[in-house]
Amino acid sequence: MDEFFVLLVSTLDATIRVATPLVLASLAGLYAERSGVIDIGLEGKMLASAFAAASAAYVMNSAWMGLLGGIGISVVLALVHGFACITHRGNQVVSGVAINILVAGLTVTLGIAWFSRGGQTPALTNDARFSPLIWPGAEALTGVPVIGALYSEIISGHNLLVYVAYLAVPLTWWVVYRTRFGLRLRAVGENPSAVDTAGISVTALRYQAMMCCGLLCGIAGTYLSTAQNAAFVKNMTAGQGFIALAAMIFGKWRPVPAMLACLLFGFLDAVANRIQGVKMPVVGEIPVQLIQALPYILTVILLAGFIGKAVAPKASGIPYVKER
Repeated sequence: MDEFFVLLVSTLDATIRVATPLVLASLAGLYAERSGVIDIGLEGKMLASAFAAASAAYVMNSAWMGLLGGIGISVVLALVHGFACITHRGNQVVSGVAINILVAGLTVTLGIAWFSRGGQTPALTNDARFSPLIWPGAEALTGVPVIGALYSEIISGHNLLVYVAYLAVPLTWWVVYRTRFGLRLRAVGENPSAVDTAGISVTALRYQAMMCCGLLCGIAGTYLSTAQNAAFVKNMTAGQGFIALAAMIFGKWRPVPAMLACLLFGFLDAVANRIQGVKMPVVGEIPVQLIQALPYILTVILLAGFIGKAVAPKASGIPYVKER
């Protein structure tokens, strides 16, 4: 029983850490799509911010400068997507895919040009990374059964960006459902012409939503390269932006259900890492490739018919043309 509890606690601890960038990216997509803008470019913005954060943190030897760099490049890409889709009413899916392709190649090219490490950045030192935060009394409670393990392993011991990610969930709920900006955001995603008739700028609201999207994607990418890892690695997002997009749809464009979906994906990933090389009854050792594919398989299965009817905002993906 003790071994099982220790395994459970370690798995839940890993779940929280693995799900962190997914939570941030799914909230980013929520802001964009609630405003009526489809953002397939979550993956690209996360990857760009991961590279920018690792580069800035290494050069400045500061994790905070890395965070600023990651957020900055992500917001710029979000505004570029907005410029193409909001101002010029371009195809939103094509714009997002273009950002993903551009960033995938550009990060490797710049990495080779700047650091000559095959597209990677140099390893970050302690000052250039976000270190774990040990809460008061965590060490003293380590030996206490159940409560000690839960407090010291699951609640304490994470870096700052993990807490930011999970605090962003209730904050997003409050912004979307309890503020004037949130009311207008939901309205512009459902009926932009009514918002325009009320004298509110549809373009400005959508650009504000894209800035929120860029901010959250920037934190997510920064977490990958300066908190969860100690450097940027080629294509290190590995499809997490698309999983976050699926989690947002699974959560039906609501913050808390989207977070729960991210935790589900994170849990499966954490379990998959722990059963690699372990011989299971009857089936024997499960191939590593199958284990690595499990989160993506789950994404397809859930979206294929286990989430009920997911209705996107009515104006999602439709460029708004102001009536004369």
